[in-house]
Amino acid sequence: MLCFFAMGFVDLVGIASNYVKEDLDLSDSMANMFPSLVFFWFLIFSVPTSILMNKIGRKKTVVLSLLVTIISLLLPIFGESFEIMLVSFSLLGIGNALMQTSLNPLVATVMKGGNLASTLTFGQFVKAIASFMAPYIAMWGAEASIPSFGLEWRVLFPTYMIIGMMATVLLFSTKIEEEKADNKNESIGKAFTDAVKLLGNPLVLLCFLGIMCHVGIDVGTNTTAPKILMERLGMTLNEAAFATSLYFIFRTIGCFTGSIILQKISNRTFLLISVILMVLSMVGMFIGTEKWILYTAIALVGYGNSNVFSLCFAKAMDAVPEKQNEVSGLMIMGLFGGTIFPLLMGFASDAMGQAGAVTVMACGVVYLFFFWMKK
Repeated sequence: MLCFFAMGFVDLVGIASNYVKEDLDLSDSMANMFPSLVFFWFLIFSVPTSILMNKIGRKKTVVLSLLVTIISLLLPIFGESFEIMLVSFSLLGIGNALMQTSLNPLVATVMKGGNLASTLTFGQFVKAIASFMAPYIAMWGAEASIPSFGLEWRVLFPTYMIIGMMATVLLFSTKIEEEKADNKNESIGKAFTDAVKLLGNPLVLLCFLGIMCHVGIDVGTNTTAPKILMERLGMTLNEAAFATSLYFIFRTIGCFTGSIILQKISNRTFLLISVILMVLSMVGMFIGTEKWILYTAIALVGYGNSNVFSLCFAKAMDAVPEKQNEVSGLMIMGLFGGTIFPLLMGFASDAMGQAGAVTVMACGVVYLFFFWMKK
């Protein structure tokens, strides 16, 4: 569970990119390079990580991901130049790509046929704690409400680095028996080929694009919500940082309530409800000029977007049950959507304000409605 908390470190990129933008006086398009860079590495590393797990084991792969994450959190302590932050966020993305691909299978190994679903759900809850704590830690550090040792908002990095070090030591010292992989000698080229071939299945392709849109909306809201409050309400960045936490709070609530609701209604019906909530949120963020409207819109997209990944993932797994490992790797590659959306949103917001960024996210919501119609 401590490793799941470390997995949530990746979500600090949203609020951190806003502080870097302010400190270095960057444009939106330049600042949005940081979250885009983080999620770019999912495209490159998801399938190779599955090969690495076969060679060295799941536990060692997770430990490696934690070590990369610790290094990424260490660098900003020495400064916040554009180059340092670029390298830091790149390593954070690489570490998280390794962790996202290897941690869930490691949990399955530990559970040994136990209640895996509820354990993974609790893991996502723990991950979300790290996600919505990040803006508060950065805000408190910037306001000198906590000892920041001259780092101000960057106190967030050593705080999470210490927790990451604890997770690394504890996991490394824990004995876990793993079964040997049958495809230990599979090449990366073959694994990539097997995964990409699955896109020839129309339903798998639809699910892959759905996950790209889900992550794009997720990272987009994480990054843009504070900017909307600053633009429309004249808030300072420290005041607007709450918007990111609000999003993750409602996303966490959505994960828990969604798991209950999905036992009562069909996946298709729940997806439609989720899309309707996101449509309302896009309208609110596009035209809202009052605090309660914007906060409601941010909460709605948090709740509506909370279960889209699991719905798309499960549908893809059911579509090709004989190739679940390949499907899993392909769906993780879909997190690359977190690269494409922020880049487009940055250019759009530079051209027409934060309404432009919301328009790009709305395109993702439109696709999810199309996905529901095809589903």
